[in-house]
Amino acid sequence: METKSCAYNKGSVVSVRGSVVDVYFKDNPPCVYSLLRAGEGGSVAIEVMSQLGRGRVRGIALTPTQGLARGMQVTDSGGPIKVPVGKNILSRMFNVFGNPIDRKPSPEGVAWRSIHQAPPPLARRCTKSEIFETGIKVIDVLMPLERGGKAGLFGGAGVGKTVLLTEMIHNMVERHEGVSIFCGIGERCREGEELYRDMMDAGVLDNTVMVFGQMNELPGSRFRVGHAALTMAEYFRDDERRDVLLLMDNIFRFIQAGSEVSGLMGNMPSRLGYQPTMGTDLSQLEERISNTDTGAITSIQAVYVPADDFTDPSAVHAFSHLSASIVLSRKRASEGLYPAIDPLASSSAMAIPSIIGERHYCIAQRIRRTLAQYEELKDIIAMLGLEQLSPEDRGIVFRARQLERFLTQPFFTTGQFSGMEGKSVGLADALDGCESILADEFKGCPESLLYMIGRVDEAREKLKAAKATAHHDSTQSLSGGVKESAVK
Repeated sequence: METKSCAYNKGSVVSVRGSVVDVYFKDNPPCVYSLLRAGEGGSVAIEVMSQLGRGRVRGIALTPTQGLARGMQVTDSGGPIKVPVGKNILSRMFNVFGNPIDRKPSPEGVAWRSIHQAPPPLARRCTKSEIFETGIKVIDVLMPLERGGKAGLFGGAGVGKTVLLTEMIHNMVERHEGVSIFCGIGERCREGEELYRDMMDAGVLDNTVMVFGQMNELPGSRFRVGHAALTMAEYFRDDERRDVLLLMDNIFRFIQAGSEVSGLMGNMPSRLGYQPTMGTDLSQLEERISNTDTGAITSIQAVYVPADDFTDPSAVHAFSHLSASIVLSRKRASEGLYPAIDPLASSSAMAIPSIIGERHYCIAQRIRRTLAQYEELKDIIAMLGLEQLSPEDRGIVFRARQLERFLTQPFFTTGQFSGMEGKSVGLADALDGCESILADEFKGCPESLLYMIGRVDEAREKLKAAKATAHHDSTQSLSGGVKESAVK
């Protein structure tokens, strides 16, 4: 067990209503957030959520309450939920209590810390804005991420949020030599098991910690697993002085778990059935993610958007915390443009000249302008055809379509499915490629040359090879014609 029991502080179960358990303590009732243990061998974990007075406390069970009955003894653990921190937790998979779930023994030489920590004070926060390169062209060029900032991956089911997160983990190890912490909140058990094997196969597990509160677990467990992962991330940032990439999949499930906990506690729901404390619950988690004088926790969070409705309160509250929003489009996914990021709907607070530089800003604005004009021309093309456009508009369409294809990219984590080797592209190379397309270097060339490549040099080599083949074929046919006429 992760904490020592306070043998003198014992209580008894007063009532059990699903996951809500009321406990009576004759003396010294435990404070809010204390962890209580009940059942055989302390198998039922309960977190105190409120004080009812006269020695009674109300808690939410974090584990199933089967077998729990009135009058059963409850033991106060003497503190809140704690998780292990230290170098030895790397390459391991844990649950919300810090217990390993990868069928390996508990890590040795670790310290245990409370999952409830205050955010760093303003005096310790770093105010300098720096770009966090991901190696993914469309993100680095159009919606650059902030080192120590929070980025949201918005999209419905099946548009590629989890795939994009796993690619970020791969690139974090390759490019930044930092620590990645993957936090699965309310995700499918199958995804966690597949992700673990994929990490192992990709060779990135040695610098990764995985924390899961799975879909089949109780809402109390799913509600706290994000705080458990943050405590581990804060250790690497503050004690090890390393940069941390914290990936959370999925923030909507965190809000959903909070809504379930709130409903179980008897709170009146607010608009669309969400908990009245949704803003506070989300802020307590998000404000701990920051850039300090010792290191940075850069967070990328998948946000499921119910029914693709971006006015849903969960999406609106999540937006307010983010420095970059990456919107995934089902339409682009159906067209085979992966990553299926909508460049016009996505945005970043970092995309200003004073941070990314004048050249980068101008290229990004030209790309957005070209894609927006193409979007406006699509209706005319559908009704009248491409031939009816003016030469200038046709040029915009060709450039936009080439840009769309150049901003696709094969991923390392999907290589086994697609058969294409993954590519990581630096920001300078990505900008050079976009600038070449905007300058009409590939005018009249097939769009397929730019599809699913890394650097633009690959397209140049393909073009050179295609021209050499065409020249060879024409020479062969010409020499064949000369020989035929000589025979005649």
